[in-house]
Amino acid sequence: MADTKKIKTALISVFHKDGLDELLKKLNAEGVRFLSTGGTQSFIESLGYECQKVEDVTTYPSILGGRVKTLHPKVFGGILARRDNAGDREQMAQYEIPEIDLVVVDLYPFEDTVASGASEADIIEKIDIGGISLIRAGAKNFNDVVIVPSKAEYGVLLDILNKQGAETTREQRRMFAERAFGVSSHYDTAIHNWFNS
Repeated sequence: MADTKKIKTALISVFHKDGLDELLKKLNAEGVRFLSTGGTQSFIESLGYECQKVEDVTTYPSILGGRVKTLHPKVFGGILARRDNAGDREQMAQYEIPEIDLVVVDLYPFEDTVASGASEADIIEKIDIGGISLIRAGAKNFNDVVIVPSKAEYGVLLDILNKQGAETTREQRRMFAERAFGVSSHYDTAIHNWFNS
């Protein structure tokens, strides 16, 4: 099918690692390359898989106490580039931007942090910026990219991989995009409600 796309490179940036190992095992078996940061990268490597550091792609370290890790044109260019757009492809080559076909995110637990009675400073640090941006970028470019926006969707992607290998249809990518905007909408609503309370 013309709208089927192969997953070759996955950017993985998750708070909750539980349930991720099965997904990583299948992606690795399918020859998918991993790209990650910080704790997620350490987790992937602890399972024995190779994982390229995002900072090796961006040439920037994680800065401001981890507040800025993935926010870089080489990351977002790799997610947002339209694969069938000649101009986008030229710029990817010009600026050495890698294609990112799968984005797996699990956001900082903002609501759990609020519910725990944490301080305002701790709550503010649990407002995810990079993760929510990755979710929106992946969902916007669902024509080319698979976005897995929370740990609740790990199993959904795993089922697809088990049935059809590291390939997805446009319909499947659109379904993930819809769920992704559901996640971002819920998350922003929770943050808004906290500010408003």
